[in-house]
Amino acid sequence: MKTHTIRTILLASTLLGGSAAWGQEVTLTIESWRNDDLAIWQDKIIPAFEAANPGIKVNFTPSAPAEYNAVLNSKLDAGSAGDLITCRPFDASLALYEAGHLVDISDLDGMKNFSDAAKAGWVTDDGSVSFCVPMASVIHGFIYNKDAFKEVGVEAPTTEAEFFDVLDKIKADGNYIPMAMGTNDQWEAATMGYNNIGPNYWKGEEGRLALIRGEQKLTDEAWVAPYRQLAKWKDYLGDGFEAQTYPDSQNIFTLGRAAIYPAGSWEISGFNGLAEFEMGAFNPPVQAAGDKCYISDHTDIAIGMNAKSPHAEQAKVFLNWVGSEEFAKLYANALPGFFSLSNHDVAMEDPLAQEFVSWRGKCESSIRSTYQILSRGTPNLENDTWNASVATILGKESPEDAGKRLQAGLASWYAPQQ
Repeated sequence: MKTHTIRTILLASTLLGGSAAWGQEVTLTIESWRNDDLAIWQDKIIPAFEAANPGIKVNFTPSAPAEYNAVLNSKLDAGSAGDLITCRPFDASLALYEAGHLVDISDLDGMKNFSDAAKAGWVTDDGSVSFCVPMASVIHGFIYNKDAFKEVGVEAPTTEAEFFDVLDKIKADGNYIPMAMGTNDQWEAATMGYNNIGPNYWKGEEGRLALIRGEQKLTDEAWVAPYRQLAKWKDYLGDGFEAQTYPDSQNIFTLGRAAIYPAGSWEISGFNGLAEFEMGAFNPPVQAAGDKCYISDHTDIAIGMNAKSPHAEQAKVFLNWVGSEEFAKLYANALPGFFSLSNHDVAMEDPLAQEFVSWRGKCESSIRSTYQILSRGTPNLENDTWNASVATILGKESPEDAGKRLQAGLASWYAPQQ
């Protein structure tokens, strides 16, 4: 008997045996905070999985985002949570694993399709255990108004010198605010400012992990220099930016009043429906021509298995499928701006989303510097980075003083920095 035939028989036997063990039909329930995704799951994702996996049905049951953590914890404590748990990145999900609610999925075949950086949001501190399958990330960069650039006669910059030359020319032209970002809500200055441009200075994962190990400090040039660039942004943010909220900035850009928007890729879908001009995007400009580029390709959402699920084998089938190329293409194109974290080459149907994701081919990916381990204590480094970013833009704190303050705060509770 040929080897191929033997394998076919064995596979058929395995499938039949599994089906018998599962009974006629099993339904998996997914817990999630993404209630805005309900139609996408019901219309696209679940039908694709069920078609490929007869005998397994899936029910997507999201909660309101603000209530998700509390609702999920109550269900887990009561033993009524679903089979599959959608995982927020870092500490919230790590706490679920440490409490015994999520299982170790490190050995799942589908996990082979993810890099260490992609898995970073859902691993133990020592990196030895993965407990959620990565689903998507968001990428930072700059979205720009192509009509404005054409009118002013500028092109997307690749270096810092070109970046500020473009900003100067837009400002001199006078028809557009050079860059739409406010400081009222604080988080934008850190998320779309400091952690957007910063990886080019601290060399992405190299610097981020060195900070966690205590081998670099926030007073080092690589960590202070991004604040120096932010301090220069003040002249390009338009009148009244100090009181400008996040929704204000979105409106200013989509109404065509600003030429550039420091962005996260999650804006793509919303901007597509609002902007009446063609948009482009460029990755954070490097310090000098020829430098290696780095991007914030930040882990956003994953999915794991409830340790008390009565359908563990079927749940593993679903989790392996989440690691597949089929899922990567479905999810990323259903939600442009939320990019697959897998190693599969996924082409985007949306041109702006494709521009963002293309940067992975030329730049090194990293995650936001404050999100893993470094914001567990008091003072909170993430919140301190918010106010330091704002303070340097406003000129209320020098970049060097900001670095000293943040380093002192981190060292006050984090042993490797002492």
